[in-house]
Amino acid sequence: MTVLIIGGSGFLGSELVHQVTAAGRVTAATYNSCPGDIPGAAWHRLDLRDHHRLDEIIDTVEPSVVINSSSGEADWAVTADGPVRLAQATARREIRLVHVSSDAIFSGISRARYDETALPDPVTPYGAAKAASETAVRLLHPAAVVARTSLIIGDGRSAHERTVHELAAGTREGALFTDDIRCPVHVADLAAALWELAVSDAAGVFHLAGPDALSRYELGVLIARRDGIEPSLLPAGRRADTGLLGGLDVRLDSHATQRRLSTRLRGARDFLGKS
Repeated sequence: MTVLIIGGSGFLGSELVHQVTAAGRVTAATYNSCPGDIPGAAWHRLDLRDHHRLDEIIDTVEPSVVINSSSGEADWAVTADGPVRLAQATARREIRLVHVSSDAIFSGISRARYDETALPDPVTPYGAAKAASETAVRLLHPAAVVARTSLIIGDGRSAHERTVHELAAGTREGALFTDDIRCPVHVADLAAALWELAVSDAAGVFHLAGPDALSRYELGVLIARRDGIEPSLLPAGRRADTGLLGGLDVRLDSHATQRRLSTRLRGARDFLGKS
């Protein structure tokens, strides 16, 4: 089996490359600006806006499975249109596709807890692009997996962990919101669950998030304690008071998906240590 990981140089993508190569699979990965340094993987530069290059890479690699872990943020051409091209290319060649989506497709207004049947109601350009990509993938490649996830945490390497350190050190302005609720997941658990879905015959929407619902501030406190930082150094605030766009209380309910997986999605209180 040959596996192609789109966005392999990113935080999640790098973990996927590591796990897939460790499983002994032939692994190829794409990058936009800088290739990864994980041995055993073949690297290909790709801009998802270039459908000719995408076709070229797929025909060169000849993958059995493609996992799209890329994030173009609010760039519609990358985050929405790119997966359209990818779904078309993989469906046409009958290649297995796993597409990673986000809890950003939800507002946190219509309900707090969202299971796999919940309909998207995004409130940000990024969320709208992710919702559009989901619709396209499910329409164009019905056998594909659409896997929604939440805040991704690692062992000091994630964006949220860096933010906590910078805020505590006073090298970054801002605050951790007390009213912005998510269900964080560890990057290793997420990658393992995605790989498990990739080698299964599952299709449709799956939720891959941890069972603990925490505010960004509560999550920051757990990270600070793990890393020996005084939690009182972390500034707190409310997203509702800032006018910044974004869902507030968005809790991905992963119970149905977890029952189908052998991979256990740990809660943040588990992988960051008991408070």
